[in-house]
Amino acid sequence: MAASRTVMIAGAGIGGLTAALAIAQAGFRVAIYDQAERLEEAGAGIQLSPNASRVLLALGLHDRLQPNLVVPEDLKILAVPSGRELARAPLGAAIAQRYGAPYWVIHRGDLQAALVEAVLAHPDIKLQLGTRVEEFAHHPGGVTIVGTAAGRSIEARGLALVIADGLWSRLRRRLGDTSSPRFAEHIAWRALAPTEAVSDDLRGPTVHLWLGKNAHLVHYPVKGGRLINVVAIVRDRWADQGWNAPADRREVIGRFLPSVWPIETQILLAAPERWHKWALYDRAPLYRCGEGPITMLGDAVHPMLPFLAQGGAMAIEDAAVLAHCLAAEPTDISRAMRSYERRRRARTARTQRAARHNATSYHLGGVPAFLRNMALAAMGGERLIRRYDWLYGWRPPEGTKAS
Repeated sequence: MAASRTVMIAGAGIGGLTAALAIAQAGFRVAIYDQAERLEEAGAGIQLSPNASRVLLALGLHDRLQPNLVVPEDLKILAVPSGRELARAPLGAAIAQRYGAPYWVIHRGDLQAALVEAVLAHPDIKLQLGTRVEEFAHHPGGVTIVGTAAGRSIEARGLALVIADGLWSRLRRRLGDTSSPRFAEHIAWRALAPTEAVSDDLRGPTVHLWLGKNAHLVHYPVKGGRLINVVAIVRDRWADQGWNAPADRREVIGRFLPSVWPIETQILLAAPERWHKWALYDRAPLYRCGEGPITMLGDAVHPMLPFLAQGGAMAIEDAAVLAHCLAAEPTDISRAMRSYERRRRARTARTQRAARHNATSYHLGGVPAFLRNMALAAMGGERLIRRYDWLYGWRPPEGTKAS
């Protein structure tokens, strides 16, 4: 693999893997480094709105994703404790027609597996697991990285470096940002429920969103409809780092009391045998997120709270825009990186703000919740979707191969 045309990526998450495919499609070679010895299925479900699915389709991933995809027909918003339906927004064929790309839900592990398969099948992409990138330096010839693999030091050179090592990015600090992620005073639990354990109205192709005081619940089918992804989020002070802490089912049920939460939600929460939890963190927008032929993407630069279902989507968008900018400026990589950063800055900051707004709106109680519910009921599903035209209608820059 020739270093002169190789873009190095630190991190093999959704953003890093998508970037590798998009950048290779733009005519570069790619080397991905990740400290994990193996990429295992983990995490919750992920909603792939049209702004993300159109990029994945353009990368030729439909056939790899299709066996595990669910195309939800609608989004149903329900009030707690009454269980009353406040709004039903059309998804399915309606959203595909409106935005020219589908709305999908899938388990994060299945999305990652499809991306890894495509990466391993690509002749111009090399994936190196068990490799930790620790230092980097740029010079007139490109970038040199230093790290460790199997207990020994490694060094590699390339045309550019993309930092995609997630929320707790160590390499972000090497670019001069010494701040830490901000705890959002919420925790989330996740689990997979057997489809047969819940009633027919909860197992269909629908994204359910239950809004309660200081808590909300989201669930939808994944694994091609064979399981139901459940995410429960509450206001809390538990602030441990990480994504995969084991949780006790009784802990979850204890925060969604039957005296408040409808019986349908109680059955759903009791169904999974295994739960995991994580504390929610984000960061303020970062104006300067690169130098020379080095930049960042995804959660490393703009982590999203999960109240808008856009964390993965923003990383996927990043990948498409970065590939476009590199293809447009192949002889001036530093200029390409700054162009990418300018194109992404305002949009990702707006999306972060919208997610934070939902964090407040979803968890209202008393009179504010009553007024929110009235507004949602009056708005209706069609107008609710229209509010997100700016988000779901996004397309990669013209001329990029991922468009």
